[in-house]
Amino acid sequence: MKTILVTGGCGFIGSNFVRWQLATYPDVSVINVDKLTYAGNLENLADLEGNPRYQFAKGDICDREFIDRTLALRPIDAVINFAAESHVDRSILDSGPFIQTNIVGTQVLLDACRKANIPRYVQVSTDEVYGSLGSDGFFTEETPLAPNSPYSASKTAADLLVRAYFHTFHFPVITTRCSNNYGPYQFPEKLIPLFISNLLNDQQVPVYGAGTNVRDWIHVIDHCRGIDAALRRGTPGEVYNFGGHSELQNIELTKKLLDALKKPHSLIKYVTDRAGHDFRYAIDTSKAERELGWRPQVTFEEGLTDTIEWYLGHRDWVDRIKSGAYRDYYQTQYGQRLS
Repeated sequence: MKTILVTGGCGFIGSNFVRWQLATYPDVSVINVDKLTYAGNLENLADLEGNPRYQFAKGDICDREFIDRTLALRPIDAVINFAAESHVDRSILDSGPFIQTNIVGTQVLLDACRKANIPRYVQVSTDEVYGSLGSDGFFTEETPLAPNSPYSASKTAADLLVRAYFHTFHFPVITTRCSNNYGPYQFPEKLIPLFISNLLNDQQVPVYGAGTNVRDWIHVIDHCRGIDAALRRGTPGEVYNFGGHSELQNIELTKKLLDALKKPHSLIKYVTDRAGHDFRYAIDTSKAERELGWRPQVTFEEGLTDTIEWYLGHRDWVDRIKSGAYRDYYQTQYGQRLS
């Protein structure tokens, strides 16, 4: 595999994947397509500027002419679609961008890739397409799809399009679904970077409801390794789940962050619960372990420590992001103004 085209490569997971690919495979080149919306940040890959194996192309996956031109730049061995609107809270405020990018964008990309005879296509999805679990059990690849938010509904629709293109056209697609990611370069509207950046400024952290909702956390590099394993060893038409085996109630995670940063628990602010808030996510990763030889390698304790250290060392990166339109969104969502 010589050339990989990545969409959404300036986002959190995409940028980590691009950097990991180039560091892991000296013979691989990456073309990164990104629209550079609020969560797409060229600064995330500034260290790759001038790298002859890396090329950036600014554009929208909904723009068929642009995608066709980009796929024709040179022979491409695989396309990996990270491009997506991804924040549940934003989808509740306005689902329009999610429908456009996550569904229409996937359809445009699939059609263009099929026309260009791309030999491998990976759709990066989420465990949220499965809906919500009770206090026990795990999501498997056979769990019925039951999305509960506009965001997860848009990702489910995209997954079903991918499935249909395999069964109708025999197009070589693979779908991956993961639990909650964390790690460096994550946009600070998501829980862990949001809470870290707030606590560094001695600001309150907003916890939905009673904080008893449960999430499984996977370090972004473990997720990148999983996507790579699916890309290189996965069976076309199959779905692979990736999780970190690290379930925590949101309030437990909040207290871990407070204690790690030596901040008082009085900074916890309980806020009105998210509409339609899924109770629990948990992933059965046995298929990926069995068929791909993958398993998570980063323990949550190790990963959280490293993540905190990264944000401590990149406060200027966070400060540049947490300005302007983001401040207005934050106030609308949580009823607080960032200082």
